[in-house]
Amino acid sequence: MIKEIQLRLLPQQAASEQSIAEYIAYEQGIDRRTINHVRVLKRSIDARQRTIFVNISARVYINEVPQDDAYLHTEYRDVSGAPRVIVVGEGPGGLFAALRLIELGLRPVILERGKDVHERKKDLANITKTQKVDGESNYCFGEGGAGAYSDGKLYTRSKKRGPTEKILNVFCQHGASTSILADAHPHIGTDKLPRVIENMRNTIIRCGGEVHFQTKMTRLILQGDECIGCETVSTDPHRLNATQEFRGPVILATGHSARDVYRYLADARIEIEAKPLAIGVRLEHPSQLIDQIQYHNKNGRGKYLPAAEYSFVTQVDGRGVYSFCMCPGGFIIPAATGPKQIVVNGMSPANRGTQWSNSGMVVEIHPEDINCQGNLCMLEFQEELEQMTWQQGNMRQTAPAQRMADFVNGRLSYDLPKSSYAPGLVSSPLHFWLPQQISRRLKEGFLKFGKMSHGFLTNEAVLIATESRTSSPIRIIRDRETLQHVRIQGLFPCGEGAGYAGGIVSAGVDGERCAEMCARFMTER
Repeated sequence: MIKEIQLRLLPQQAASEQSIAEYIAYEQGIDRRTINHVRVLKRSIDARQRTIFVNISARVYINEVPQDDAYLHTEYRDVSGAPRVIVVGEGPGGLFAALRLIELGLRPVILERGKDVHERKKDLANITKTQKVDGESNYCFGEGGAGAYSDGKLYTRSKKRGPTEKILNVFCQHGASTSILADAHPHIGTDKLPRVIENMRNTIIRCGGEVHFQTKMTRLILQGDECIGCETVSTDPHRLNATQEFRGPVILATGHSARDVYRYLADARIEIEAKPLAIGVRLEHPSQLIDQIQYHNKNGRGKYLPAAEYSFVTQVDGRGVYSFCMCPGGFIIPAATGPKQIVVNGMSPANRGTQWSNSGMVVEIHPEDINCQGNLCMLEFQEELEQMTWQQGNMRQTAPAQRMADFVNGRLSYDLPKSSYAPGLVSSPLHFWLPQQISRRLKEGFLKFGKMSHGFLTNEAVLIATESRTSSPIRIIRDRETLQHVRIQGLFPCGEGAGYAGGIVSAGVDGERCAEMCARFMTER
């Protein structure tokens, strides 16, 4: 017999399959020996009261052995002789576009300006060692995109965009833990995701697709108002500056930091527009403090609960102020993509086991807030702020920082707490030099959040500047129905870089939709 039941358990009762099975046997009056397997379908933590509960939806196999896998398989066939589609960028948008193209009988050719997911690691380590950023291989550029080494968080509110369950199942098929199918806020972990991405690439190659690393798109090949391919240049030292052409419709999934692509599109008069951004800081607390606050317990999370998360949102003078990409038990990373920039982001390993918890704390900025002129004005605002941050950080990757209460009270921090940010921190009056529309709203937001959550507003926490890559500053304008560029046929702007996604899962969903529309375009020609 297979039975689905809803459970409300104490953390120690929900700690393992065995403890859940024992609870079910006791409550249902079932012989424990007859329960062969318990599959958790949904799991969420209710920490609103002092007594913490774990809500679980479970499938119980009584006197039966599961005959089905915990995830849904997708079949990928050989497409080595099929028509080509060029996919520019191998982040989540590009990867899921490529896999969906294979499902639809088309051959993806992926062009990635950065290195494979393992080679990237060396360049990331060098940022801390040398205080320099490789403009083609960093936390944003390379296989897996910005999500590969900047957390691997899979929570999304964008379910209206398409079936998010498919994305999670494909991740499981390529090695992710099936817990992501059950958890309310699924997370693969930055230590686990690279292997999953490598497996996805191997599937693409095994099925006849191509993946070209260190191959940077320089221009689209246009025939009238149709895109028929693109030109590339090699960034590999052994083939430096070698050029190549790739022919076929183009899915453009270059990510939110490919500024050279945006400038090329603007110069080529390919329709783009400035879009709102969210900009602010990374806020880092000791993880134990966040655990104490969120779990209402001076002892913190205890043995059976995960590192606590939080989410804050408010309005200040008509603009949203909110937490973004919260990383419990994580660390802060240098996410710049070029010289004279400091950008920070957060990530966390699968076990979320560090002594810090961090989150972006950002303010909505609309083009009209900065008297924006031209399609690139939000990009330019972003750039200017990142350069100012670099100057405040002693023109290295050492980031300017300020204690949280000092920021709110307009005081310089004469010392700084220990931090997870490896390149190091420099005490700086963020309240003074950050743009007023950001600093003033952050201050008001922090005061509100401190009232909502006692102990949150504290000098034990540190603000680290600047969190500026929350999304793309540009939208590449596309048709709502065909997902093609509004003017250029055969060009499919895709994912976060095109302004149509905001994270790994929503980018994956958009990648699949672009692949489907591309297949329809090729069929109808």
